[in-house]
Amino acid sequence: MSTPVKHAFSNAAFVALKDVQLQTALDRGMTRAVNGRVAAMSETSNAPALRQQARRARLDALARLPELLEQFETAVIANGGHVLWAEDAAEANALLVDLCKRENVTRITKGKSMVSEEAGVNHALEQAGIEVVESDLGEYILQLAGEPPSHIVFPVVHKTRQQVATVLQSTLNMPPTDDPEMMTRFVRGVMREKFLASELGISGANFAVAETGAIVTCENEGNNRLSTTMPRIQLAIVGIEKILATMEDLGTLMQLLPRSATGQRITVYNNIMTGPRKPGEKDGPEAFYVLLLDNGRSRILASEYAESLACIRCGACMNICPVYQNVGGHAYGAVYPGPIGSIVTPLLNGLSTAPELPQASSLCGACQAACPVDIAIPAMLLKLRRDLNDTKQTGAIWRIGMRIWRIGMRSKALYDIGTAAGRITTRLLGGESGVLRRLPPPLNGWTDSRDFPALSRERFRDRLARRSKTP
Repeated sequence: MSTPVKHAFSNAAFVALKDVQLQTALDRGMTRAVNGRVAAMSETSNAPALRQQARRARLDALARLPELLEQFETAVIANGGHVLWAEDAAEANALLVDLCKRENVTRITKGKSMVSEEAGVNHALEQAGIEVVESDLGEYILQLAGEPPSHIVFPVVHKTRQQVATVLQSTLNMPPTDDPEMMTRFVRGVMREKFLASELGISGANFAVAETGAIVTCENEGNNRLSTTMPRIQLAIVGIEKILATMEDLGTLMQLLPRSATGQRITVYNNIMTGPRKPGEKDGPEAFYVLLLDNGRSRILASEYAESLACIRCGACMNICPVYQNVGGHAYGAVYPGPIGSIVTPLLNGLSTAPELPQASSLCGACQAACPVDIAIPAMLLKLRRDLNDTKQTGAIWRIGMRIWRIGMRSKALYDIGTAAGRITTRLLGGESGVLRRLPPPLNGWTDSRDFPALSRERFRDRLARRSKTP
């Protein structure tokens, strides 16, 4: 996998805001996702308590991660499976290619897996001459289009159905139609042949349970089940943070994941896989492998950002985020977009590769309010901004400006002078109506996309003092 390169979020966001089709797709998709989560969570008897129970399960597993990983490996082996360990993406891909060569695998079907996107698995396998076909409908459409997913749950949310129809017609010669049911039926016919020919099925994992050695996937299409039961070999690629301690913990998380991700009480297919096909069983693989990938997670676990690993990849923080709602996932230039991605991406790849992402947030707190395990996303974004400043990656003008601001805020006299100057200046610039439509350079970047409120003629402390004297 190539070294991550620096991505300019601000430039990509500007382009996204001007993309009419993208804005149409995001308006439709995000509205449905947000409303669905709210409705589904309202059906639970005590949502706050359930969230805290889920949070404890995730944080407990992270606190005991080395122990639970060993327990999980022991259970998988006892079930007749095999466990592979990879320190980074390069090692993971080398292990996969080696397995395919040993087993004479040339055709693979693959369920949706963000960790495989992170590791660049498809590219590595294709470079080795192995056909890899995404079996998730959205992922398959994007594979045909040559694009990465823009959302961790709804990978093709950035496209309208008309755009999807264009992709299918140009790559698969689908008869002209933009009817979703007809398009789905057509792709299903194509994919059946792929499943029948597949020799190895790759899946991700929503969770992995140390107690039983189980791999758990939640889906609505059935493609993951076909990918993991029809080929003779099954392999699950799992980030080491996906471990849960017990099946009881899984029961807690399963009440929250579908509600937060798709607005469902439960997803249509919920697969708990514990090894190869046993004697007397009618389906399942002949061989079962789990590849546990670190790829920087141990480093995060040892830092003050360990809580970010509690994420269950539901996408709720993205759906509710006003930034993501307006620019979509591709603007982030990373596998994991949105608020949690603005934390995880710099931590996995290095702050220097994504210095703008911690700034891509209004810190409104909607992400933490929507998070099913109550991750303190705004607090970690602030800490990353601090790290950027400490490592001098925020630019000299920004650092000088913040030092001046700090000096002014710590001195009553300077603060009074500054606010008085601000009141006079904003009025002179046309703020009599209460807002400024245009600020002079270099501050015009703000008013290019929003109004700037003029400072009040009366300070709050003066108003409070006056009201306190009123009988």
